[in-house]
Amino acid sequence: MRIGEYETLTIIKKVDFGVYLAEGMDAQEKVLLPKAQVPPNAAPGDQLEVFLYRDSEDRMIATCMRPKLTLGGLAVLTVSQIGKIGAFLDWGLEKDLFLPYKEMSRRVKEGDEVFVTLYVDKSGRLCASMRRIYERLSTDSPYKKGDAVRGRIYEFGHDFGTFVAVDDCYSAMIPRSEDTSDLKIGDLIEARVTAVKEDGKLDITRRENKEAQMDVDAEKVLQVIREYGGVLPFNDKASPEIIMRELQMSKAAFKRAVGRLYKARAIEITEKSIRLL
Repeated sequence: MRIGEYETLTIIKKVDFGVYLAEGMDAQEKVLLPKAQVPPNAAPGDQLEVFLYRDSEDRMIATCMRPKLTLGGLAVLTVSQIGKIGAFLDWGLEKDLFLPYKEMSRRVKEGDEVFVTLYVDKSGRLCASMRRIYERLSTDSPYKKGDAVRGRIYEFGHDFGTFVAVDDCYSAMIPRSEDTSDLKIGDLIEARVTAVKEDGKLDITRRENKEAQMDVDAEKVLQVIREYGGVLPFNDKASPEIIMRELQMSKAAFKRAVGRLYKARAIEITEKSIRLL
């Protein structure tokens, strides 16, 4: 019998405080289903589908209640309480689910909604984690390039990009060349699929299609030039790092925007700068 999962077990014994369940009438391992959870008229030999977890004294116990999360699954749960060593989440059972501080990708507070998975810790207890999302996400999404999607930010991998759970279940990423400084863990975003990788993971973007995005980027470049007093102290040959630092956009997007402004005769490009006309 495995905690964190549903099991179909047989009632092998009825007692004043509930019934004992096992995998069969002759099985040695058994678990208690408390009296308040026992269906009316249940009798030895009947089979019940129950969820197994540990009670406040760390004893395996069964329940007929349906938790919002099972082992290895993903769910958005509400923080019900903050403790000294972590938070406690409402997951639909009498005993709240523990979220250790070391498993948080950000500090949470009471009332927050957090995206978590369920795992068994070294002591055999069920715990929640905000840090183990990546390995639980599916790579068989129905989406294709160009599709609009909705996703939840669950991690910032600065060397790779921003990790997103599309529909709270599919693995996706916004590339690091795209500015996500306005986002935080847990935010829901609207995006567009730019590629489906060979392994099924999605590349997504919040940017619009190139034509529409060029207008947005061109306006942003104009704004930054104005902030520099009408003269940007570098041109489109600057390093990607400088462009990202000053404008939060990729070098390719910057060059497209500058090209649009140049054709519109809004700027002039010199050897070391870009000037407003």
